[in-house]
Amino acid sequence: MGRIERQDILRRLRGKVERHEPIVGGGAGTGLSAKCEEAGGIDLIIVYNSGRFRMAGRGSLAGLLAYGNANEIVLEMAPEIVTVVERTPVLAGVNATDPFLQPASFLEDLVRAGYSGVQNFPTVGLIDGTFRVNLEETGMGYQQEVELIRLAAEQELLTTPYVFSAEDAIAMAGAGADVIVCHMGLTTGGRIGAETARNLDDCVQLCNTWSEAARSVRDDVIVLVHGGPVAEPGDAEYVLRKTTGVHGFYGASSMERLPVERALIEQTRAFTEITF
Repeated sequence: MGRIERQDILRRLRGKVERHEPIVGGGAGTGLSAKCEEAGGIDLIIVYNSGRFRMAGRGSLAGLLAYGNANEIVLEMAPEIVTVVERTPVLAGVNATDPFLQPASFLEDLVRAGYSGVQNFPTVGLIDGTFRVNLEETGMGYQQEVELIRLAAEQELLTTPYVFSAEDAIAMAGAGADVIVCHMGLTTGGRIGAETARNLDDCVQLCNTWSEAARSVRDDVIVLVHGGPVAEPGDAEYVLRKTTGVHGFYGASSMERLPVERALIEQTRAFTEITF
């Protein structure tokens, strides 16, 4: 399936907001993941380099390190994933801070590959401390991600950026982002999930603050929550019930790594426990 027009996607998403139905997006590191997510009724499928590492048994933060060219990996993954979905928009994670990136031409490459939109991943939003300060000082900071979203919006691609603060939410809404994704940190749980994380009530408070900040710029922006302790359906339901102006959930590890871990372990154990 090829690109789906931005306005068609937004019409579908806003319809779900009006009906108080959760919008659900999910990362896909393999074609099988994408195929199964679509069968489950997902609204958006996102492809980024961490999906490949995650499904290879490595932690998602591998996507932020120098283990491959993130943007080239996303283009390589397109034929495997875009061709197996029938009706779901597929978005590409773009490493906007790559100093060798030519954003306008790369966005054209993504469209030709069948992508309907973009997200800012890998993102420096996950980096803190002196290293983050130095990245900002040397022209590889979050503002590059904001500018990518601005350019993608001008080119009529769906944009669903991660934000990590109220200031980020304001900047991304001002750049024309369609969907603001409140990033709560690396997903917990499973064999390679994070152990250090916020609690769910912290997530509720932050989502309320960041969504309000985004809506101070544009009242039509859609807001989703992702990551940290929001790892299972019950976690997402808890946050959505407690927040105002949050319309759904974005999952990556939650959508493919955790289910695969459980299913493979349980199925293998069932075979190893056969008696005869």
